[in-house]
Amino acid sequence: MAEGPARSGKPRGNLPPLEFYVPEPRYRPGDVVDYSHLEIPEAGAARRPDEACDAKETWPLTTDLIRVLDENDQAVGPWDPKLDPETLRGMLRTMALTRAFDDRMYRGQRQGKTSFYMKSTGEEAISVACAFALADDDMVFPSYRQQGILISRGYPLVEMINQIYSNRADRLKGRQLPIMYSAKDYGFFTISGNLATQFPQAVGWSMASAIKGDTRIATSFIGEGSSAEGDFHAAMTFAAVYNAPVVLNIVNNQWAISSFSGFAGSERTTFAARANGYGIAGLRVDGNDALAVYAAMDWAANRARANKGPTLIEHFTYRAEGHSTSDDPSAYRSAREAEDWPLGDPVMRLKNHLIALGEWSDEQHAEMDKALAEEVRAATKDAEKNGILGHGLHHPFHTMFEDVFEELPWNLREQADQAISERRTKFPEWKE
Repeated sequence: MAEGPARSGKPRGNLPPLEFYVPEPRYRPGDVVDYSHLEIPEAGAARRPDEACDAKETWPLTTDLIRVLDENDQAVGPWDPKLDPETLRGMLRTMALTRAFDDRMYRGQRQGKTSFYMKSTGEEAISVACAFALADDDMVFPSYRQQGILISRGYPLVEMINQIYSNRADRLKGRQLPIMYSAKDYGFFTISGNLATQFPQAVGWSMASAIKGDTRIATSFIGEGSSAEGDFHAAMTFAAVYNAPVVLNIVNNQWAISSFSGFAGSERTTFAARANGYGIAGLRVDGNDALAVYAAMDWAANRARANKGPTLIEHFTYRAEGHSTSDDPSAYRSAREAEDWPLGDPVMRLKNHLIALGEWSDEQHAEMDKALAEEVRAATKDAEKNGILGHGLHHPFHTMFEDVFEELPWNLREQADQAISERRTKFPEWKE
């Protein structure tokens, strides 16, 4: 049979050849950074619809940016949650504590005390403000930069460090990578390294809550890179179809490891705009503005509790540090990106707001930072008594076979006996 134009792969007639497109970040190492392409509206300009509104009334907000703190450090506009000074100071302290904790654990990794760590520098407002807006018994399905939620809910720092060190006091018995916490009694679902799985899990949990006639809602967090996973779309479909009482958060910090947000679709539209296609409510918020984050989560949580359905929130922020302690961001992005980020630093913005209210001072802030650093140092010293990486203080070897079945089946008993026997033969000095 003759080879026709459809089989030859050659252009037909006057049609131009097709071109394959690959997104490219605006800046690479050494480039001058210019953020003038970002559309950042004035604080207080975004309209605030009623929490029980039709979802389509929120869709203009998916391409806007909800902001509360203005250039004069004042809270303005309809999204101002009007929090009292004591609550604001509590949020500031928790954000600062989260940053102090990150700094100490980062140094611990560099000192060989743990194998791995991930900081949330520049993103503290997202986890902490959301935690303050939620009820303590609402269920959180986090990603790996939401340590601020655990800290906000009063989870002991020592327990977090024990998990990071995988020592003999680690509640998870060394079975999870460092920073992948699990705290059922604090409404904090197990962090998974398989990204985006937490989205459908959160939707399913919230559906179960609705089926039981409970009053608790669920919320979940992923990065913008993970929004390209199929699990994201599965979660959105179920949430929309079953009107799930859930708040789904995309933390758009511009970079997924070394690939920029364009590979997840940011060049076409915002991540919040995906709510439109599923027919659910959507908000896009300044992720470095703690008051705006609080207001958005409070709005979405109230909407879910009123049986008005799910909300997708995009938190527009910037990952100031590397993806993890295994990452060197200077290899793929300009060093000026973090320094020149136009939405500023979330801790400093809330600090300056409290100062502008006459409820805080630079001296008080310095004293607080010193006290928090000491608090983290003391917790670290307590945790180190239980062991650090490679120092032999860990859970007994036989525990690796436990906690899956109520009664250990015969084949696992045989494996456990063989493993323990071989370990004793290889290490005669070994003790349980």
